[in-house]
Amino acid sequence: MGSLRITLCQLNLHVGDLIGNKQKILDAYTEAETAGADIAVFTELAVCGYPPEDLLLKSGFVEETQIVLNQIAEQTKDCVAILGFVEGEEAAADPVRRTSNAVAVCANGEVKGTYSKRSLPDYGVFDEERYFAPGEDPIEIFEIRGISVGITICEDIWVPNGVASELASYGAQIILNLNASPYEMDKLETRENVLRQRIDEIGIPIVYTNQVGGQDELIFDGGSMALDTDKKIIVRAELFKEQILTFNIDLKQSSKETPNSVVKISEDSREGLSDQQKVLPLPSQQFQIWEALCLGTRDYINKNGFKDVCLGLSGGIDSALVATIACDALGPEHVHTISMPSRYSSDHSLSDAETLAENLGCHHITIPIEAAHAAFLEMTEQQFAELPEDQTEENLQSRIRGTLLMALSNKFQWLVLTTGNKSEMAVGYSTLYGDTAGAFAVIKDVWKTQVFDLAKWKNGTTGREIIPQSIIVKPPSAELRPDQRDDQSLPQYETLDPLLKEIIEGDKVPYELIRDGYDPNVVAEITRLVDIAEFKRRQSPLGPKISRKAFGRDRRIPITNLYEGTKN
Repeated sequence: MGSLRITLCQLNLHVGDLIGNKQKILDAYTEAETAGADIAVFTELAVCGYPPEDLLLKSGFVEETQIVLNQIAEQTKDCVAILGFVEGEEAAADPVRRTSNAVAVCANGEVKGTYSKRSLPDYGVFDEERYFAPGEDPIEIFEIRGISVGITICEDIWVPNGVASELASYGAQIILNLNASPYEMDKLETRENVLRQRIDEIGIPIVYTNQVGGQDELIFDGGSMALDTDKKIIVRAELFKEQILTFNIDLKQSSKETPNSVVKISEDSREGLSDQQKVLPLPSQQFQIWEALCLGTRDYINKNGFKDVCLGLSGGIDSALVATIACDALGPEHVHTISMPSRYSSDHSLSDAETLAENLGCHHITIPIEAAHAAFLEMTEQQFAELPEDQTEENLQSRIRGTLLMALSNKFQWLVLTTGNKSEMAVGYSTLYGDTAGAFAVIKDVWKTQVFDLAKWKNGTTGREIIPQSIIVKPPSAELRPDQRDDQSLPQYETLDPLLKEIIEGDKVPYELIRDGYDPNVVAEITRLVDIAEFKRRQSPLGPKISRKAFGRDRRIPITNLYEGTKN
């Protein structure tokens, strides 16, 4: 029976910040060394951040990443650092010999060996086959403190009877799996199930380390963990937070003959304190979504050099939720809410917005848009003469508000948050250059019914009414014409959202939906709205991804297409 003392280095790294990432890695390594760790395990492409995307096409970027890796390696001591980097030359140099998504094993001032990822994901948000060649080198086992250690990277561990099984057959006593795995609802449980399936196959423990933080649309939730031979989680890092976590793991002696392909790194075991870790159960889905949205928002703002945000506060549920998330993410002192009432805005909407801002403790101002609205109507009076008012006049109000928010953004360097939800984006209930004007769409991947659920959940966690109940119970309305309500032109959201989920996330076409029991007339109208709104979504700001299929890099429907899905 042998053992290893391992430090999981779950860090929030910054794509392209090679010097900043190096310092964070070295600080975490020092902490692991101080804790008496045998191994400090970092994450996939830790040196450069994940995903670097087309930065990989720049030869200078790839070269500098490798320079920084060697600088990190030079500062290692007895504790073995295992971290991700880019191996090879730039991805564009040769379509046959591209870079590889690799791991370096570093100790005593040098790189002792490397491993290149074999299974390259090319689905959903992943596009690794664009940049990387799969690893083809023979399997290597790294002997650390007398223990045979196998290394895999992210997708490798998801493949049945893949590289993990091969490593076990070569005598590995433990698998270290380095990840940059984005958050999705229900994915935490899926990961655990996959790791248990691999342990069923290979019969040895797995240590899984995952990065944390927001990167454009993606949110990395952390949740690094270790499972023993009995498939029991013996340690788990926090979700959505940086954490450096050290633990001990006992390992059985391998009954297999030690292969020739072993890199001996350090033979003497180190003494360390024994840790008793308490593994907490996974939190509720509402908690996960809330923390994911806060983390995604915070990192997008801060990593892009902003401190403050602004948003239009209408008195409706969507803007109320976005304002609350923004205050949790950034602190209320960095959030500026603006009411922009028109002739159709109700008194209760204005008072609800003021009450919410007071509850949150954020800066709130009111700028009526009536003067601008009247001026636009006067300017277009001759051109629109004898034509009835329609969405043209309604959308003017939204575009005036968008212009005001962008003016405030320019003047005060406040980044504009938009407030549209996934249901509205799906059916095109948004105005280009109006309520879509902004830099970050906080609830872009949140269905309307989820918006209500999250508002109620948030109030329940605080013990008081942060979001006024009057906002939660009022019928949804854009208030762009007298007595307007969403349900005048759409089904109730309790009916609409399941249908939209089948269309967007399930890729169902009309004849399949009708076969599943949906009303043919509703299907025809809603699929029509989804199809014609694609051009709007393509021009909308990015937002944090929390579902299996979000608008943006997940879903790539051609704007110009005539497919109807009616199975004629």
